[in-house]
Amino acid sequence: MIEQTEFSTDVIIIGAGPVGLFAVFELGLLDLKAHLIDILDRPGGQCTELYPEKPIYDIPAYPIISGQELTDNLMKQIEPFSPTFHLGQMAEQVKKNEDGKWQVTTDIGTTITAPVIVIAAGGGSFMPKKPAIPNIEAYEGQSVFYAVRKMEQFRDKNLVIAGGGDSALDWTLNLQPLAKHVTLVHRRDDFRAAPDSVNKMREMVAEGKMTLKICDLAGIEGDAPNMSGLKVKSKENGEEILECDTMLAFYGLTMKLGPIANFGLNLHENLIPVDTEKFETSEKGIFAIGDINYYPGKLKLILSGFHEAALMAQQAFRYVYPDKKLRFQYTTSSSDLQTKLGVK
Repeated sequence: MIEQTEFSTDVIIIGAGPVGLFAVFELGLLDLKAHLIDILDRPGGQCTELYPEKPIYDIPAYPIISGQELTDNLMKQIEPFSPTFHLGQMAEQVKKNEDGKWQVTTDIGTTITAPVIVIAAGGGSFMPKKPAIPNIEAYEGQSVFYAVRKMEQFRDKNLVIAGGGDSALDWTLNLQPLAKHVTLVHRRDDFRAAPDSVNKMREMVAEGKMTLKICDLAGIEGDAPNMSGLKVKSKENGEEILECDTMLAFYGLTMKLGPIANFGLNLHENLIPVDTEKFETSEKGIFAIGDINYYPGKLKLILSGFHEAALMAQQAFRYVYPDKKLRFQYTTSSSDLQTKLGVK
């Protein structure tokens, strides 16, 4: 089966955090379909990646709610509108087609076309923190990776996984059956991952199904971009070479504006200026909502992003349906909206 890589929709949302998810709801009430792109492997943005269990106290009607609960509730709320998610991908390029529609291309070649783009990328893209290894960039994409997009890519590889958190342990367990051999490298024999995952990893080590090395990464061997081994060092063994052809490094994430900086938009201190009527950027048809935008008096609050999403959707409707009249309705009294939501 050929995997689809070209899509067309009403609105492309870059960022699947809380504000991007609520934008799906506001757009859906106006019969606008949305595709969402996010570099993370699941919706929720910072709420699920950085503080899933952290309590949030300023979401209206919720005296206390965790980041994961907020995400779960938003996902439930947008179910009637069946959004399409393109996860584990970064919006890399934006261009305007001859018909006036926008086309977004991701870093793995997915293209999505729509009259409207909504940038809801929080503080920007989550970018991987890289190991402090000289010339590591020369091996990226061929021998060095920071995420798993397709598990098959690691079949029969002599694989080193570096890190000590949930991502490193989860992928150690998931890729061990596929890879030729897996070596987990961590700087200390203490892990931040779920205890069950750590126990399963240690069982596999004891059974000889994989290797655990307590050491620091020091360098890459081999002619770039092909890796032949990793130079590691430890107090016990000094420097040594681990034979491998592939490395997955999970050292956490940091926030950067990323490719959005190259979209041709006016910027203000790494934020995107917008008007306060529609939250439109310097380019017609491209909007920015949530922490990524800037305007006088801006407050970086989730609830502010929700408000921005509602006003953005009104103008997005006019771009998608230029010949239709926009009729404002309340969900409490409109039988049409209640039918869309499946509550009538």
